[in-house]
Order: sequence, then structure tokens, then C-alpha cells
Amino acid sequence: MAATALGAEMAGFLSASGVRAAVCEHRPDTCPALGTGSDRVGFGPGPGDKPDLVVVLGGDGTFIAVARGMLGLGVPFVGVNLGRVGFLAQLARDRWKPWLQAAIGNGVSVSSRLALRYDVVRGGGVVHSGLAVNDIVVGRGVLARLVRLGLAYGGIDVASFRADGLIIATPTGSSAYGASAGGPLVHADLFAYCVTAVCPFLSGFKPMVLPATGECAVRVEDAASGITLTEDGQASFALETGDEVRVGRSPSDLLVVDMGPRAYFEKLKRHGFLTEK
Repeated sequence: MAATALGAEMAGFLSASGVRAAVCEHRPDTCPALGTGSDRVGFGPGPGDKPDLVVVLGGDGTFIAVARGMLGLGVPFVGVNLGRVGFLAQLARDRWKPWLQAAIGNGVSVSSRLALRYDVVRGGGVVHSGLAVNDIVVGRGVLARLVRLGLAYGGIDVASFRADGLIIATPTGSSAYGASAGGPLVHADLFAYCVTAVCPFLSGFKPMVLPATGECAVRVEDAASGITLTEDGQASFALETGDEVRVGRSPSDLLVVDMGPRAYFEKLKRHGFLTEK
């Protein structure tokens, strides 16, 4: 496995540089100090202690899963891309060694990004809660049928409409499913919700950008089955008629290594979001 071999190589390099490291596989029963997630290297005080940095080896899905599972640690992440897209990972697989050398000697700059927390309220009580790094989606999932949803923000009713679903994305996730659904592309360093209806039917509802200082609430207004909440496209929860999904800012921000002001726009260009000259 590429990630396993690369993790061992990184750990050996760090050890030779006088930095203690722990290598953890993608299993929840390994490296409890580093939480759950995928193959990663944490280096800092040492195994059993909070690391100074988590290096995620894999694609975007790996990065999202690890970051979501470890938000509460307050540790910055850097990704080494071993996948196909690599939009979230900051480093190409052949660039990790010079970057780590510089990081050990000079430290790293860290950027804070919005992450989401949510509660599913049913009958006046919370029946499910979670976190998301990219987005939260309420919709019919595999069934191509419309669902009627209501949206509120800061306690104010905003809209009620029929659509395939509704996406509430972070700026980090605005370039993912939200962009595919025609949503706004929002700079990753901003703190705002990117709210996009998926294929709204006979509705003038337009994509919205709302301050993350308030709370969004999505109501399931249809008396229908098969409606789900999807968290980062990786975990789902079945919703019922009358459920309300309350979405707000996570108590812990997503901390990522800042590669400089040009890195974000260069990545957008490489992935076709911006037109090259």
C-alpha cells in the first residue's frame, strides 16, 4: 500500500531528524492519541501526546475523514496527495521531504477554516449530532424524487421549496458538490455558509452566502420516506417528516498549513475553476 510505505519512509526521515513520530493506519482502534481517520503521520512530543502536526497521506476523501475525526485536537493538518483529485492536499507526493525539512527548521504558518456542527432535532429532542468539514446535504439521495424543504437562518424563515436536496457547505467545501450544483465559490479563509438548492423545481431560490455567526435550520416538510442527511459525502442519517437539521459553526475550527496567498488560486486554476491566460 502506497500510504503505508510512504508513512514508514516519513517516520524514518523524521526520526533521523530528531523528531518523534507516530504512524497510524485507517482504523479507529489504532493511535488513540491521534483520533480516527486514515493513514497519517503525526509528529511532535511523541506517541501518546498531542502532536504538533498531522500529515495526511491519501486523497481528498482521506483528508476530510481524518480532519473531521480529529477536529477537537486543535492540531494543524497538511495533506500529501496520493489520490486522483488532490484539491485539499497541499503537497505532491514527491515534495514532502524538502517541505518537512523546512518545517522542522522554520515552523509552519497555520490558517483557520470553518467547520460545521449539526444537530438533528425530532420531537423537541436531539436524536443525532455530528461534524462536517466540507458540507452537509439534506435530500433524497439515490431516489431521484423532489423533497419539500424549509430553510431558516438566525430564527428567521427564509424559504420553502421543492428540490432534489439542499447543500450547506463550508468555504473549503464550496468547490466540491456545491460548485457542481451551481453554488458559489467562496474563498476558503472566509467564515460563511454556502447554501445551494440541488435542482430546485419551479422555485426562484438562488444560492446564498450567509454569515457563520448565525445558525441555519433545514426542515423536512414532506411526508415522504428516503430522506437523508449526508455528512461530507461519507456518512448518512435517515431523516423523518418534521425533522429539523440545525447547522452552526463547529466549536473547533479546521486548522490547515498555509502554503501562501498564491496557493489557493493556483489550485483553482489547475482544477479548471479559473480560466488561464
